Amino acid sequence: MDHELNVAQLHQELDHPDLSNKKTDIMGAPLQDHHAYDKMVNETTLGTAHKDSTSTPSEKIAVERETDELGGEIPTAEERRSLRRIGEPLPKAAFLVAIVELCERFTYYGASGLFQNYIQRPLDGSEGRGALGMGHNGATGLSTFFQFWCYVTPILGAIIADQYLGKYNTIVIFCGVYLVGLIILTTTSIPGALNNGAGLGGFVTAVVVIGLGTGGIKSNVAPLIADQYKRRQMVLGTDPKNGERVIIDPAITIQRIYMVFYFCINVGCLALLATPYMERDVGFWSAYLLCLCVFFVGTLVLILGRKVYIVRPPQGSIITDAFRVIGKMIKGRNMNAAKPSYQAALGNNSNFGWDDHFVDEVKRALVACKVFCFYPIYWVVYGQFSNNFISQAAQMEGHGIPNDLMQNFDPIAIIVFLPILDRFVYPAMRKAKIPFPPINRIVAGFWVASLAMVYAAVIQYYIYKAGPCYGKPLCDASIVDGVAQGNHIHIASQTGAYMLIGISEIFASVTGLEYAYTKAPPNMKSFVQSMYLLTNAFGSAISEGLNPVLYDPAIQWMYTSLAVASFIAGCLIYILFHHLNAQEEDMNALDKDYDEDPTLRRGSVKGDRTVGLHHHDEKDI
Repeated sequence: MDHELNVAQLHQELDHPDLSNKKTDIMGAPLQDHHAYDKMVNETTLGTAHKDSTSTPSEKIAVERETDELGGEIPTAEERRSLRRIGEPLPKAAFLVAIVELCERFTYYGASGLFQNYIQRPLDGSEGRGALGMGHNGATGLSTFFQFWCYVTPILGAIIADQYLGKYNTIVIFCGVYLVGLIILTTTSIPGALNNGAGLGGFVTAVVVIGLGTGGIKSNVAPLIADQYKRRQMVLGTDPKNGERVIIDPAITIQRIYMVFYFCINVGCLALLATPYMERDVGFWSAYLLCLCVFFVGTLVLILGRKVYIVRPPQGSIITDAFRVIGKMIKGRNMNAAKPSYQAALGNNSNFGWDDHFVDEVKRALVACKVFCFYPIYWVVYGQFSNNFISQAAQMEGHGIPNDLMQNFDPIAIIVFLPILDRFVYPAMRKAKIPFPPINRIVAGFWVASLAMVYAAVIQYYIYKAGPCYGKPLCDASIVDGVAQGNHIHIASQTGAYMLIGISEIFASVTGLEYAYTKAPPNMKSFVQSMYLLTNAFGSAISEGLNPVLYDPAIQWMYTSLAVASFIAGCLIYILFHHLNAQEEDMNALDKDYDEDPTLRRGSVKGDRTVGLHHHDEKDI
């Protein structure tokens, strides 16, 4: 059995972070020929098998085939090149998490989708149902602040989850915070409360509390759903439909998990099919009450299903250590400066409390963060559908359709096109060996978002060309029965802009969630997810800076400028990061199931954790 030991040791040495970096450099250096690595391993494996001709068949199989933690056979380099790749069925627990997210998004969009009218229009009903009467600029400013706040707070939720409580416990606590905010919003929107001046103070308090609650949930629920899937390496399998020998690729399964996740998010967004009519026919309070009830149901599902979820333990000082690693990288002007082995070679102190592999994990996370730097431009475009598009719809003939109902075409587009891509387009592309890696999908999302802004600018142009108010929509000449009417262009003309935004989300937003999970170290999933969500906050800050141009006709040129900015950002992403497509498989060589790793059951990575221990336990040898 000595030859088995030698081969196992060779695998372990080649998986050592320092040596694996020679195979590929995840930070953007030219990718080395990884086939030489596979050839060396295969030749060594087969060579030792031939040398020991007395080995039993079972021993030869043990040498020739490596298995993952779940018992699947690891494919060879030739099999990875030649066999088709498929995903696995999604775990049931993932659907349970998706239902919780559906309820949360129903609440978030069902309530926030009414904020523009609630803030902009006066309580007297002269411009339609309203409450605070702060005008277009005030409404866009406050709703943009709410978006900004909702995407800053995930950092707090991520730190609490990754270092102290874990994802599940953090989500439960912040659900309670969210419920308090919804109660404040509902009670202060009752007509009696509005007439007594409680509207503005109650609204501001509510959005601060709700933003804190949703932030704590958002950074944790996305990684929690992917945590329900345990496979971490490619294995050989059989297509149940035709018996074809295939490779089961965890990256495809995780991509599908996030497409299902995003599908459920947008089913929740269809709350806006109901809440605008409740706003118009009953009052804002009734819509907010519906949202409160749905969110309570989601929280109940979360709590009742607590024994079903795979819950990974928090890792103590992991985020603090990650920032210390980044600090040492910056100070040493070298991405490897934080490695104990690097400092030891220089004769410096190397007792940092982390190992070389942890530094490699942080480097991989930084790859995702570099790509995310361009996302604020995308989020500025995306944010238009929940504020300025609603105001644009108010400048058009409604024909009995509430102006904030049109935003439903965004989730409808996603619900229609996402399954088509997931079930037909992507599998057909994989079968035809046509690659569509994450960077390309992100670029496509930015370009489709650019088309959405072109569409919006064209619609705005035709609004100004139509009477009765032409370039000054909602003028006195348009008032009928005390309510201002829009110019003579049908509100349905706006549909294309919403649908293009929705299609862009399938490429840019879904892939962003997937990228944040697959590139994050297993013990920093929530934190890297919060970094991705933080780009949305930066987008909201940019939108806040655009408030001075939210007047007619300047808003038309704002749409045009955003179209150009989104297109250029997509081009820059491709130019700067397309080389990462070639390295995707190596970066997605996901670690074995960390629930099986005893070193990660402790409160911190510090202590007796050694390099590569979670890659190869003694049982592997």
